[in-house]
Amino acid sequence: LGMAAGALAATSIVVMAARCPPLGAIVPAPLRDFRHHLLVVVSGALEDDRAIEKIAAVVAVGDVDQAEAEVVVLIAVPHRFLDRWASDSNPAQDQAQRCLVLSAASLAKAGVAATARVGDEDVVQAVEDELRTFPATEVILVTGALDCDIANAAASELESRLQVEFHHLTLDSPGARAGGRESTIR
Repeated sequence: LGMAAGALAATSIVVMAARCPPLGAIVPAPLRDFRHHLLVVVSGALEDDRAIEKIAAVVAVGDVDQAEAEVVVLIAVPHRFLDRWASDSNPAQDQAQRCLVLSAASLAKAGVAATARVGDEDVVQAVEDELRTFPATEVILVTGALDCDIANAAASELESRLQVEFHHLTLDSPGARAGGRESTIR
């Protein structure tokens, strides 16, 4: 009976350790130059005028001798269960690529040159993977109101683990760009 209780306790400890691994700090790659490096993480196409203006304000160069900021737009690719099981990620990849093209075009229209990348389906994991090679000095998470639960969980984890400046930009509604509702940075 004692061995069974000990085995149950040991199994419980192993299961709990596997389910809740220790989460360390997310540290970006070392800086290669003295430019500002901005990682913009989006959940969909970035077309909100206020959000683009806020990103452009962050990237704005105040001194003419200062080099232009490097901006990377990252999107997490959500996969459906059957697509993941069948290893068919093409529809999700195509949708993510379309969102990135729209986002990069919207930023270019505002005068911000950006490169775009597709990341893991978990937002925190996508940011962590990207920061292994990208020396971000600031991270902005842009989410919509429809995905607020997942976005808030990711934002709180990123805020606690990131070792760089972090902003969470929440777009109030899908019609925010037309309806004139205010976007908020937290």
